[in-house]
Amino acid sequence: MNGRGTAVVTGASSGIGAATARALAAAGFSVVLGARRAERIEAIAEEIGGAARAYPLDVTDQSSVDSFCAHVGADCRVLVNNAGGALGLDPIATADETKWQRMHDTNVMGVLRMTRALLRGLIESGDGHVITIGSVAAFEAYAGGAGYNAAKHAARAVMDVLRIELVGRPVRVSEIDPGLVETEFSLVRFDGDQARADAVYDGITPLTADDVAEVVAFVATRPSHVDIDQVVMRPRDQARVWLVHRDKP
Repeated sequence: MNGRGTAVVTGASSGIGAATARALAAAGFSVVLGARRAERIEAIAEEIGGAARAYPLDVTDQSSVDSFCAHVGADCRVLVNNAGGALGLDPIATADETKWQRMHDTNVMGVLRMTRALLRGLIESGDGHVITIGSVAAFEAYAGGAGYNAAKHAARAVMDVLRIELVGRPVRVSEIDPGLVETEFSLVRFDGDQARADAVYDGITPLTADDVAEVVAFVATRPSHVDIDQVVMRPRDQARVWLVHRDKP
C-alpha cells in the first residue's frame, strides 16, 4: 500500500481515467481502477505495478457498483468520478431519448452511486476527497449539446450540494471541468465515426488526457485543509465551447 492511501478511478480503461490512475499512482496513492472493459484496466494496472488493482465496473448498474466497492478496502481516501461521456449531437427537436437516458445514467446516476457507496469510508478516513471530472458543458450550453449539457449541469449540482452537506466533515469536494480534450470522447459520441471525431480537433492543439490527469493529481495532493472547488481548463485556442480558433493552411 502506498503512503497516501487508496484512490478509486472510474472509467479508467482509457483517456482521462487511465491517465489519472497513472498520475495518482506516481503521486503515492494505491489505485483501484474500474471500468466495463476489464481487459483494458487489467493491462493498465499491470503497467502501473504493485500500487494498482483493477475490477470490472459499470456505474449504471448498482449491483456492479456494490461488487466493485467491496474490493476497494478501508483505506479509500480519494474517489475520482471520471466515467461519463456524450452521445450524439442531435437538436432537441429530434432528440433520441435513449441516448439522453444513457448520458444521465452514466454522468449523473453513476456519480451518485459511486459517491454514496464510498462516502462513509471517505468520511471515516479523516481526510477524504471526491473529485468529479465534469466539463465546460456543465455551464456553457451549445447547439446539439442539450442532453450532455443537462447531464453535466446536473452532475455539477450534485457536487455543489455534496459540498454543502459535508461542510465541517473531513471530506473535500472538487470538480475539474475541461474543454476540448483529445481522447476517445468524440469517437464514442459519433458512434465510431473516426473522420467526424478527428474534425473536432482539426486545426487546434487540444488538451491531452495527461494534461487533465496532472491537474487531478495536483488537486488530490494539496494539504487537507485546501479544497480546490473547481478548475476550468481549456486549450489556448478555445474561449468557449462554441468559440474555437482553428489554424488553416
